[in-house]
Parts: sequence; C-alpha cells; structure tokens
Amino acid sequence: MANSPQAKKRARQAEKSRQHNASLRSMVRTYIKKVRAQIEAGDHAAATTAYQTAQPIIDKMVTKNIFAKSKAARIKSRMSAQIKALNS
Repeated sequence: MANSPQAKKRARQAEKSRQHNASLRSMVRTYIKKVRAQIEAGDHAAATTAYQTAQPIIDKMVTKNIFAKSKAARIKSRMSAQIKALNS
C-alpha cells in the first residue's frame, strides 16, 4: 500500500485511468461485435456500414494507447477481408 502522499495520489490516478481505459476498451469491443454480427448474418451492406462506423473508433483507440497499432491493423484487416468475402 502507498505510504507517501505522492504515492497515494499516483494510486488514485492509476485507478481512475484504469477504469477510463476499461470503459473505452469495452466500447470498442462492442463496435467490433456489431460488425462481426453483421458478417455472421451475411448482410454485406449492413456489415460495411458497421465497419465504416467502427474503423475510426478503432483508430482513435490507437492514439489513446488502448490498442497497439498492430492489433488495430490486424482487427481491421480481418474484418475487411471477411466483408469482401461476403460480396463474392
């Protein structure tokens, strides 16, 4: 447990940051699940729309250090490939 005042403050800040980051991570996962649900349903138009909504949010999480750049690229690439496969 933190003893000094500065360590106590850092512990408070870290907990607040952890909760905020968890909230953002949960939000992004929800958008990703929406895209995957449309892919599972086989609806190309709805999947494309959901993907276009999710893509900038995923990119924003990279700038906020919620996701690594490579993880975001991997997620977007896989979803894009699955959506393209629906069309053919």
